[in-house]
Amino acid sequence: MIDLRALREDPERLRASQRARGEDEAVVDRLIDLDERRRSALSRFESLRAEQKSFGKSVSKAKGPEREALLARAKELAQQVKQAEAEADRLEGELAELLKTVPNIIEDGAPAGGEQDYVVLEHVGEPPSFDFTPRDHLELGELLGAIDTERGAKVSGARFYYLTGVGTRLQLALLNLAMDQAIEAGFVPMYPPLLVKPEAMDGTGFLGAHAAEVYRLPDDDLYLVGTSEVPLAAYHMDEIIDDLPRRYVAWSSCFRREAGSYGKDTRGIIRVHQFDKVEMFSYCTLEDSHEEHLRLLEWEKQMLAKVELPYRVIDVAAGDLGASAARKYDCEAWIPSQNTYREVTSTSNCTEFQARRLSVRHRDDSGKTRPVATLNGTLATTRWIVAILENHQLADGSVRVPKALQPYLGGQEVLEPVR
Repeated sequence: MIDLRALREDPERLRASQRARGEDEAVVDRLIDLDERRRSALSRFESLRAEQKSFGKSVSKAKGPEREALLARAKELAQQVKQAEAEADRLEGELAELLKTVPNIIEDGAPAGGEQDYVVLEHVGEPPSFDFTPRDHLELGELLGAIDTERGAKVSGARFYYLTGVGTRLQLALLNLAMDQAIEAGFVPMYPPLLVKPEAMDGTGFLGAHAAEVYRLPDDDLYLVGTSEVPLAAYHMDEIIDDLPRRYVAWSSCFRREAGSYGKDTRGIIRVHQFDKVEMFSYCTLEDSHEEHLRLLEWEKQMLAKVELPYRVIDVAAGDLGASAARKYDCEAWIPSQNTYREVTSTSNCTEFQARRLSVRHRDDSGKTRPVATLNGTLATTRWIVAILENHQLADGSVRVPKALQPYLGGQEVLEPVR
């Protein structure tokens, strides 16, 4: 949720952000109008209530006909106070609902435009050159006895799968490596709940434009998380926290309906309904959030180096940002079978947007409370298996294990085909 005080002081900043996102900038004028009417209604209510309190003292002192007249006026005044309060409450509700539809103001420097208007910041590593026709991750996974999508579809439907044998061990190795790196960097390890209340899901901004992506259990009024960003952001909901930054890292399963992705990435495990992920999450001051964002990106790059993947870093364009993000960097690994880069990590600076909705605050140097900034970043996820298998494959269908992963696989250096 954006800061109304900042909007009043500089409405053009939100207009520019809306334009960069490709969103309606007329919402700025509607917000300003509603805010002015709300404040005016609130001022009238408070003035009438003060008059009512003062008038009550006069009634208590009056007698006879004068008292009757004053009582009649007091009754009239009480009705006016009630109406003024109702009007202020109504406008407050309208303003709150409109604010929920407005995405975060983008950070200065974020590219304008849509999905294809990202800016490539750097390339790291060289895509592998094969002297044989490379297999895709599903063919390799089946040869290794690591991935079974046929039985996943039989049991659960499209976009479900089993990781089997060495596939299971590879995922555990990858995610344990990520957890160990984060813990070594000072993150507090977490295993969060995977079902959350509506206020947690809404507070993080996932019930807006992307609500169709979220699984809901209507009988329980709970949501399955698509990322542990949600329970981590809500962990300090309605709290005042100090000693910033606070850094947490969570291992969780994640669930996404993938609504609107019909026909996209139907082969293998690139785009699926369920996957595991290690997610970094940070609470810090707004002033520190830009540098903290770069730190999260650096930790992601360290993980990609450990699993020896070629990748590029992109600055995601404003129109492709989620509602909560002011800026986002993606790391995209090279996928040989597709001859392109695909996202494997994402880190977002949500500034104060989520904290305002969730009421997470800290005390500044003057002792006043203000919202914290929240940031998140992927450190490893099931999709990484795709890039690891394809980039490290050998001609006979075996796969070389990156050195950093070998201790988590009992020292195994090569994954051998089982069929």
